Amino acid sequence: MRTEDLFREDATLLDCDATVIAQGEGGVLLDRTVCYPLGGGQAGDTGWLVAGERRWRVTDTRKSKEHPEAIVHLIEGELPALGTAVRVEVDAQRRQAHRRFHTATHLLCALLPYPVDGCSITEAYARLDFHTDEPFDKDAIQAGLTRLVAEAHPVGHRWITEEELDANPGLVRSMSVQPPRGLGRVRVLEIDGVDLQPCGGTHVSNTVEIGAVLITKIEKKSAKTRRVVLGFAEPAAGRS
Repeated sequence: MRTEDLFREDATLLDCDATVIAQGEGGVLLDRTVCYPLGGGQAGDTGWLVAGERRWRVTDTRKSKEHPEAIVHLIEGELPALGTAVRVEVDAQRRQAHRRFHTATHLLCALLPYPVDGCSITEAYARLDFHTDEPFDKDAIQAGLTRLVAEAHPVGHRWITEEELDANPGLVRSMSVQPPRGLGRVRVLEIDGVDLQPCGGTHVSNTVEIGAVLITKIEKKSAKTRRVVLGFAEPAAGRS
């Protein structure tokens, strides 16, 4: 059982047609989806499944525990029946926040050349934990982040083989999350002239789309861990 993950190739897709192929694990599995499942430090997408006049709220999206290549859409209330044709709609505001924050964390990796031992990307904030005992200069990091956003670097992805990744172990920056193995290929995120590393998350297509992102906090979490927390400069938009 497998879910075609359309978001891997195009993070701007906000809807698609799909069919319910199974029920279980608190929701439904679809044959295809635009919803990103929780993983790699990034929160799962929310949204809706629509069939005619019926609308089901998708409260979260997760990787299936029973079917490694399938994605579970957690649903409020009664589940749509097996075989139901639905329209999958992503919460666009939440998706865009994830895209902006996730790409911004890659800029931080370019500015701070230390291994990453923790990551969280949500709609409200993002954080990266760096494995180092070096002190961080908040103003200098903020200036670098603002510069890289304004320089409008193109952002894209490509696929490399697992052998290519093994030949370039320095591409992997994370100590806590390793690229998935066994598929024969690995997705890498490339910010032109700035950063290249394995990543399966959703991103903007150019750094200028990140907009105004601020370093809200830098913490010493342990003798060997420095945490950087990001927030948006503008207030959160209201929901209808």
